[in-house]
Parts: sequence; C-alpha cells; structure tokens
Amino acid sequence: MPRRHISMTGADGTALRAALRELRTKLEVPEGFPAPVLAEAERAAAHPRLPDQDATDLPLFTIDPPTSRDLDQAMHLARRSGGGYRVHYAIADVAAFVTPGGALDVEAHRRVTTLYFPDENVPLHPAALAEGAASLLPDQTCPALLWRLDLDSEGRVESTDVRRALVRSRAKLDYEGVQKAIDTGTAEESLALLKDIGLLRETLERERGGISLNVPEQEIVAQGGSYTLAYRAPLPADGWNAQISLMTGMVAAELMLAAGTGILRTLPSAPDGAVGRLRRAAKALRIDWPHHVPYAELVRSLDPHRPAHAAFLQECTALLRGAGYTVFRGGETPDPVLHAAVAAPYAHCTAPLRRLVDRYTGELCVAAVAGAEPPEWAVSALAELPREMAQGSRLANTVERESVDLVEAALLKDRVGETFEATVIDVKDREPLVGTVHLEEPAVVGRIESTARELPLGDRIRVRLTEADPGTLKVLFAPA
Repeated sequence: MPRRHISMTGADGTALRAALRELRTKLEVPEGFPAPVLAEAERAAAHPRLPDQDATDLPLFTIDPPTSRDLDQAMHLARRSGGGYRVHYAIADVAAFVTPGGALDVEAHRRVTTLYFPDENVPLHPAALAEGAASLLPDQTCPALLWRLDLDSEGRVESTDVRRALVRSRAKLDYEGVQKAIDTGTAEESLALLKDIGLLRETLERERGGISLNVPEQEIVAQGGSYTLAYRAPLPADGWNAQISLMTGMVAAELMLAAGTGILRTLPSAPDGAVGRLRRAAKALRIDWPHHVPYAELVRSLDPHRPAHAAFLQECTALLRGAGYTVFRGGETPDPVLHAAVAAPYAHCTAPLRRLVDRYTGELCVAAVAGAEPPEWAVSALAELPREMAQGSRLANTVERESVDLVEAALLKDRVGETFEATVIDVKDREPLVGTVHLEEPAVVGRIESTARELPLGDRIRVRLTEADPGTLKVLFAPA
C-alpha cells in the first residue's frame, strides 16, 4: 500500500497527539538525548572548528517549510559573464562540531536519521546544533561545506569545487513565497534563476532517463474544531529546489568515483512485475499509458492536484524500494554504481543535520577536491555505514507507515458504518476479493475486502467503513 509523509497543520488533535506519543514508546524511539551528549553539543556549539576561508559576503538564502529550523542547505545563483550559471550551495558542516568517537558521534550512529512524526520530529542531533549553531539560519555566521558548481548554458556541470568556509545566510524563504515571487516577477535575480536552472536540470533529467516523483504530502488540517486529511501537491519550486540538491549529489558521486573511495546511494532497476503492477493501477485510475510511452515520461505528465494522479504517484513509490548504499575503497569498482531513478551515480551529501551518511560523504568530497587523503575517521566508518543506514531507514519507514495508519484510524474511528466515494486502485492477483481503495474525501488510502464478488479494478464505487481502530492501526472497508 502506498505511504505518505504526514504533517499537522493548525490541528489540535489532543487525543491524536497522545496516541502518537504511545506509538513512539512502542517503537522505542529515543525521548531525549543523554546528558553527556547534550553537554558536548553545548560545548561544540560554543567552540566549533572554524575554517580559514570567509565567504560571508555571499548573499545566500534557504528554502524550507516555514516552521523548519534544521536548515542544511543555502544557495546563491548567478549568471556567468561568459554564459551559463554559477551555483554556490552551502551545506551545514556537522563535522566542525562532532568529534569522531565522542558522545555526539556515538549517539548519531545510534540514531542514524531524523524521524518525522506528524506532530514532532525526533532529531539526529541535539537542538543546540541541529536548530542552532550548525543550522544555516538567517543572519548567523557558521561553518559550511561550500560547493561551487559552474554550469554551461544548458545546465550541464562544467567545473566543481567544494571547500570549508564561513557563510552567512541572508534570508529564510519558504516554497509558497518562492513560487509567488517567481511567478509574479518580483524575485531578485538570484532567486529567479532557480526556475531557469531548475528547468534546465529537469530537461537533462529527461534526457538521461531519470525521474523525480512529485508525490503529494498528506496533511492533517483543522476543520470545525476537529481535523481531517488532505493532500498538499508539490509546487514547481519544490522540484527546482530539489534539482539543485540532486545535481550536487551527482557531482559528489563523480568526485568520489574519481578519487577511488566513497559511498554511493544506489537503486536497482525495477523488476518487470513492479512495472506491470503500475500499469494495472494506471488502468484502474483511468490514466492513459500507451505501451510505447516510457514510465518516466508518463510520470512527468501527471498533475498531482488531480486525485487519481495523486493516487498513482503514491503507487509509483513502490519502484523506489530496494535502495541502498555501496561502499568502495582503494580504487575498486563499486557494484552496483547507478541509482535507477536518477539514471546516474548519486550520493547523499546535502542533509547532514538529518542523515548520518551525509557527514561522511561531504568529508570525502572535500578531500577529493583538495587532492588529499580523506581522514581516517571518515574512511574507517565506511564499512559499517550501509548496515547502519539500512537499520535507520527501516525504522524511519516504520514510523512513516504506522503514523499514516494511526492518523487514518483516528480520523475515521467515529465514522464506522458510513459510506464514502472511492476508486479501486489495486486488486490482489490471487485474492480478487481483496484490494486497495482511494477515498475522494478525506484523503485516505485503505484496504477493502469483499465477501460476494470480485472487486472492480478501476471502478469508482461506494464503500462502507467496517473497521477503524487506532489501537491496532487498522482501517478496513467493504463494498457498500
């Protein structure tokens, strides 16, 4: 069943918050940081290892959700005098604060990644760093890994540099504000170029056969003293911003491959059965998918504002399963090397405040550009990183899956017996009485079981809610 990120927007939901606290307890999610970790974070925040280069004159800006304070990336975009573009991309330098083998480091390896619940995040690093000294907050001088990517007029990377520098962001922007400023022509040139470069990079993505999924985010929104579920479809600015990060990850992979030591984010090609299942879902949702049209081309043609398209995009996330990390050292050839969705070698390197592996990738890239040997602490950790990241990713996926189940069950628990308009988007091959339905309102995707007849794949039907139990995280429908 497709899963979605969920966030709470203006909803009280006291009972829901209590249930989410119980879920965190059940999953043994850390409630807080041990005292030695907090103490080390405070000391590090006050005394980071500062670089020699000063780039605080660069007018960087960040683009994040309005309430975010763990800001990993800041950028400045400009035209080059001889044609093309220059992208400066600052990434939070977590290694300037974390001492290898120290309490902070050990705790980060235990947590691996920030966990996102609907009501709160469980961070990888203490707030003194993640939302304080290490975060690229506006008007704060802090250490960063400063990438400089020179692009030609078609958006292709011509030259790369990354080194440590002091930076100072000028503005904290959000996606809706960025989209409005660009659409109305009021954006300053550095921000306006985000669209130009983003569109060029999207064109290059199409040429190499890559694909970015514009999957709608599910939000819990206030409604008449209670709450409901709705979709927030990504804006074009979301995609343009993501292209800057994606480009940096591809360049990072190239740097490490050339240096002979690194860690790649890899994804195998989808098996034929998975694509066949998507074709059935497309048919179910009345989405025209001619056999000569590649999957990537179809996905780019979809409108995430349309419920049927949104449901199909959720189904498409199944093709991203099986992603992992590939380590290579001593000039050996990594296997596998490609990320199927990116259609190129790729590395995670732009979110070190929220993901453990990015700290190591950044360190390896700085060494590669300098023509130096990477530090031993970075190289010695590589062997265990794939296992650690896999374990952290499994927990993150469980958090996402069970949070969605809990929210849907809590939302519907007092509506058992009611009927809803829905579309049958999947039917099990060996159990034609069991499938999945996508409700039109609220934004729920749930299991359906029939007792009398096979489910009509692709049909819009009325369904009756037969079970909604937050305690078991279960929602079940039957044909009405």
